[in-house]
Amino acid sequence: MSTSQLQNSDSSSSECDLEKLMWEFTNDPLEAEIEAELEAENEAEIEAEAEMDLFGNSHQFHRRYIDRNREDANRRLEADYFCNNPVYTDTQFRRRYRMRRHLFEHIVYTLGEWSPYFRQRKDAFGKLGFSPLLKCTAAMRMLVYGSPADLLDEGLRIVETTTIECLTEFVRGIRENFGKEYLRRPNEEDTRRLLRVGAVRGFPGMLGSLDCMHWHWENCPVAWKGQYTRGDYKVPTIMLEAVASHDLWIWHAFFGVPGSNNDLNVLNQSPLFTTTLQGSAPKVLFTVNGNQYNMGYYLANGIYPEWASFVKTISLPYSEKHKLFAKKQEAARKDVERAFGVLQARFAILRGPVRFWKQETLADIMYACIILHNMIVEDERDSYVVRFNDTEEYNVRDEDEHYEQGRSQPLAGFNHGPIHEFSRVLQANDAIHDREKHHQLKADLVEHIWQGFRGE
Repeated sequence: MSTSQLQNSDSSSSECDLEKLMWEFTNDPLEAEIEAELEAENEAEIEAEAEMDLFGNSHQFHRRYIDRNREDANRRLEADYFCNNPVYTDTQFRRRYRMRRHLFEHIVYTLGEWSPYFRQRKDAFGKLGFSPLLKCTAAMRMLVYGSPADLLDEGLRIVETTTIECLTEFVRGIRENFGKEYLRRPNEEDTRRLLRVGAVRGFPGMLGSLDCMHWHWENCPVAWKGQYTRGDYKVPTIMLEAVASHDLWIWHAFFGVPGSNNDLNVLNQSPLFTTTLQGSAPKVLFTVNGNQYNMGYYLANGIYPEWASFVKTISLPYSEKHKLFAKKQEAARKDVERAFGVLQARFAILRGPVRFWKQETLADIMYACIILHNMIVEDERDSYVVRFNDTEEYNVRDEDEHYEQGRSQPLAGFNHGPIHEFSRVLQANDAIHDREKHHQLKADLVEHIWQGFRGE
């Protein structure tokens, strides 16, 4: 065979081998599987790009499970504060929870009886959930320190959404379980004690001091900002009207009025004198400078009207009598200012801007903080010794050993149906707004304080 024929046969065989290899490569099952995966990834990318919005944000949400080890968080919290020999002392507990441990445990137990949410349960896999102590601690930390919800994730091992849920359920439970007792108006025993303390301070017939506080609402809807913003605050606020006594107990709380109002607008909407008009308020009888009065009063600042139920200071005192009266009135009226200061110091969430959206949630938070504040005052009242001057002291607990939580009954016929004694309601309203009685009471108090305290 010639050389040319050998070369042709070699070339033909090599071409056959190449075609065979190409055929086998094309029909390789592994290669087909790789190509199918690449096509699937390309289709997924195309679908993801189709779901992008105008801002380039994807609507897909890929959630990754994080094992926060909630059992260890429960054990660590109990070892830190709630065992027989805790890591932190009672003083540290009082500073971080703003109350004594037995009071906090009473709150946790009551909420556990009230709602299954504050009971430790198991999930579908048999894993224990968060303990009631951990949930209530998360809510208290947000109230006390005003911290954002996700800040508690590292220490308490609770996710942000669960922490917010704990707070909303906690404040709602506090309001429903303790509001009837610690948001009550003064009953007969309370009124007698307030009158005794007022007489010692030089103001017989005084039931407390009245003022308003603003709370910054950061997430106020844009459409509402006009009615919630006042010129001197520059930001949307919601107002709280309160009456406080010498021991900082808040006896009256009315929250929810838009911040564009002033104290007079809030007064016209508040139920401050509702019990007086209904005839269910405790009777108040006192004598000042030889004149007898049958209605208590509140100390107020200059914006309030000249009613018989208010006693205001003298803005420009020109005599020693008037200067002494102004000094005593302004000092006693600071009770409500001190109560606002202590309330905001105990619960920093009230001191900073609030970021919740619903007004109902804001009201629950405000009233829950007031209830907790009053519970702390009642629990620690035995240590209060109020000094009114250099010679007199008044121990609040001395006359309360046999204190009972009695309540005055509302007058029948005023809750529903026709009001048969509407003329009496009008007379009570006229007595509250009596301007002449206001001036007479103020003059008698000026003389009474001058006779009793001019030697200080």
